[in-house]
Parts: sequence; structure tokens; C-alpha cells
Amino acid sequence: MVELLDRKLLFVTGKGGVGKTTVSAALSLLAASKGKRTLVCELDAKGDLAASFEAGPTSFDAREVAPHLWAMSMDTEASLRQYLSLQLKLPKAAHIGPVAKMFDFVASAAPGVREIVTVGKLCWEVRERHYDLVVVDAVASGHIVGQLAAPQAINRLVQVGLIRQQTGWMLDILSDPRTSGVLVVATPEEMPVTETIELIGRLKAETTVSLAGVIVNRVLPELFGTREGRAFEAVCGEPAREFLTEKIGGRPEPLLDAARLMVKMRRSRAAHLERLRESVSAGAPGGAAVPLLYVPYLFLRSYGLRSTRQIAAALAAELES
Repeated sequence: MVELLDRKLLFVTGKGGVGKTTVSAALSLLAASKGKRTLVCELDAKGDLAASFEAGPTSFDAREVAPHLWAMSMDTEASLRQYLSLQLKLPKAAHIGPVAKMFDFVASAAPGVREIVTVGKLCWEVRERHYDLVVVDAVASGHIVGQLAAPQAINRLVQVGLIRQQTGWMLDILSDPRTSGVLVVATPEEMPVTETIELIGRLKAETTVSLAGVIVNRVLPELFGTREGRAFEAVCGEPAREFLTEKIGGRPEPLLDAARLMVKMRRSRAAHLERLRESVSAGAPGGAAVPLLYVPYLFLRSYGLRSTRQIAAALAAELES
């Protein structure tokens, strides 16, 4: 098995709301802490990535947000301008308005062209070895397959010429499991787990990019063991309630109800986790082990650099175990 951080290109995806941006930030921070020159790229440019580092807004031009760590946001037009400057030797400051309009027309008529410009930028950074690792805060799981499959689609349509050459080397990078991979972020709930299982199947069937691992975010801690559970049930009895009422200066029901809810949620989520674990094991090609990493639920009111560091530490512990 290729170690997770030994790859050069990692796409982090997942159902909306599962915390993929926070995980992307934490993973890139972890890699940078190990001395790897790391680039983290936000594809949807919502600005959440900058908030994870408590840094200013990111742009297409990567800037250093921590030692060994650079951050950027994808800009399709800027990526096209860079591509043209490299391939057609146009100056970076050249006006590409007409070309951009033509690009929009072609992209609308030929699905996959816009994705090629986006994914191509990331593959180019890998090919040129500007960084040891590129972490991509990718689009949500409903759209990632189309983006990753775009080079294949273009390759089937175009048999010769410059475009064929470009998609050729991109496919070489994306198809090499030692170089590239997809990390799927999920939470231990029914819909995220179901969507993750479906995505794993689609990645295998429709793309050449390997599954690098699954990260389960917001895992609740085990509140009670067997002995603690028996003690808790005893505490819920009327004599113990009267004692608690006296000691805490109020009725203990809200506290006890919260504990019951926590136990119920933990057990429900454990069942979803088991279903995910079985599906990941069954879907692994050739019996290969696919890492299943767990990130604990952080009981925080707001997320920023502190939470990013906590998640990075949790991932480090998982990778070392």
C-alpha cells in the first residue's frame, strides 16, 4: 500500500457539509509539518479554505500561509491564460478576451473541456515538481467523477494532435496509484455513508484514479463502557435523582437526557460506520487495504486554525497507528 502522504496529488471530496475543506486544510498542514512542500487548492473558491488557516483570501497565485504550505483558489480563466502562455508562448499579460469567449463556447459544446483546464493545472504542478504534494479541496462527491473522468472522455474523442498529447500525460499522472488518489470524507450518518459507498463504486467504474482512503469525520466518543452503562442506569433511578438534585441544585433530567441521546447517537453512528467499513473492504481492488481514518467530533463553537491543527493531529495519530 502506498502511504497516503507519499502521493503527489490528492483530491479530497465528499457530500456537502461533511467537512472536506477542513480535512483538506488539516491534511495539507500535516504534510507541511513533515517538511513536504505542499500546495492546497480550493476548487470552488468559497473562501472557506482561508478561514481554516485564519489567513487572508486566497487567489490563483499561490501564497505561503504556513511554513512549507502554500494555498490557492482555482480560477478557470487564469488557468487558461497560464496554459496559453506556456503552450502558445503568449505573454501572461496578453488580452485573452476573444480566446476566453471562444473557450466558453467550446466548453459549452464539448463537456469536459472546462474540467481539463482545471485538472490540468493541478497535474501540471505535479509534473513540474513545484511541490512535493498537491492537496485539492475538490468539488462535492456528486460532481467529482465527471471532473476526474474528463481527460478520458477527451482522449476518446480526440485521437491525434496537441489536445491528445495534453490529456495523455494528464492521464499518466491521474492513473498512477503511486502518484494520485481520491480521499472521500464522510460522517457516520446514513446519507453521507450511502453517498460515499456509491462514489467509491463510480470511481472504480468510471475513472482511472484510485481510492486513496476514506476519512470519517465527526466520530463521537464512546461515552459509557459496560460498567459505566450499568452505573448510569442506576443513577437514573429515583433515589439517585433525589441525591443529584440536592447536589447540583436543580433537576438532573436535562443532563441525563443529554447522556441518553449521546449514547443513542453513538450506537446509531456505529452501525453506519460498520456498513461503510464493510463496503470499503469489499470494494478494495485485489484485496488491497484502503485506509479508513477517523477524526473525532470537535465540540467547538467556531472553526479556524486551532481546529485545523487538532484535526491534523488526529490524522497524524491515525496514520501512525
